[in-house]
Amino acid sequence: MKIVVAGKGGAGKTTVSGTLARLLARDGEDVLALDCDANPMLGVSLGVGMERTDLLVAVRQAVDAGEAEHQPTVEGMVETFGTDAPGGVRLVVASRIDRIDPGCP
Repeated sequence: MKIVVAGKGGAGKTTVSGTLARLLARDGEDVLALDCDANPMLGVSLGVGMERTDLLVAVRQAVDAGEAEHQPTVEGMVETFGTDAPGGVRLVVASRIDRIDPGCP
């Protein structure tokens, strides 16, 4: 199952996304939450904390600036840009997703 939360700024997307991710994980689902917002705060909403969220954003910015290597697979993205959040949610901070390997679930 894939769920996308999108809308205008200030509509509560981060709060809804964080709550939904935690509820699905609590029900036993494997949850990978992607934060592609220009101001990524999903990590804070999920309980990762500001410091860890800032570290993930710094890695994302390094890729955008050409200072770090882009990851072409989902596994590579999760490893490079991800962290475990409380409650069984895996969080990834990414600037954009241009292409996903069709062989990945």
